[in-house]
Amino acid sequence: MADWRQNYRDSPASDPSSIFSSTGVGGVCMMRNTWRDEQHPSFIHFISSFLQENSFRLNFVPIDPDFIFNCGGLSVAFIFITYWDCSIISSIFSRVQKLKGQFGHFYVIVTLPTREQNDSFTRSYFKYGMELGKPTFVPVQDLEMGFEKIVKIAHARGVCKRQDAIAKLNAEREQSVQVMDAFLRVVTSIPGIDNHDANALYHAIGSIEAISKASKDQILEKTDLSAEKADTLARFFRDPRYYLSIKIN
Repeated sequence: MADWRQNYRDSPASDPSSIFSSTGVGGVCMMRNTWRDEQHPSFIHFISSFLQENSFRLNFVPIDPDFIFNCGGLSVAFIFITYWDCSIISSIFSRVQKLKGQFGHFYVIVTLPTREQNDSFTRSYFKYGMELGKPTFVPVQDLEMGFEKIVKIAHARGVCKRQDAIAKLNAEREQSVQVMDAFLRVVTSIPGIDNHDANALYHAIGSIEAISKASKDQILEKTDLSAEKADTLARFFRDPRYYLSIKIN
């Protein structure tokens, strides 16, 4: 671990804005206190600058994952293994197994700069019975790349969440339009009732069922319909000679 810390200390500083060009992403990043204390201060400074460049708020908290990001109302958890140590492999996978059942969106970022470390990770992955994609492991070659992957994954998940919400809203809006169209066709089929009257009834009284139960006086009180139209409505829903003779266009 000491060699790794020295290597990171001696490496040239990176520019956070040059790594992740999409500025103004926005969100909240929660970092585990103990994970922070295990890293070189220069790397924590890089992370802080990177998040600030991309409009993330950083909080240090005692959480179980190393990071939890909240983007677009969606929480995404991460374990970030910055040094692959063969002596603690068992504890790494034990922690992964514990956390994967606690979070719906969970990823493991693993820094594997050498072929030996990559081979060791591959053997261990299958030895400890990991199921492909549950959770998703993301191997990277260096620390900056690892954190870049974390932010991009969190951001992408947040975008998908917002797109799903927009799609749902659009579907609800379309359904509402279809319901309103059906309402207008039915109500304007009543003799003497036009679109203005139908809209007034919809907003003041509500559904066709509510209109059918409303009295003439209630219609006059809540809408600007004339007495003649209110009488027509009241009679239409109560006299089969009216409602059986109407044909909807």
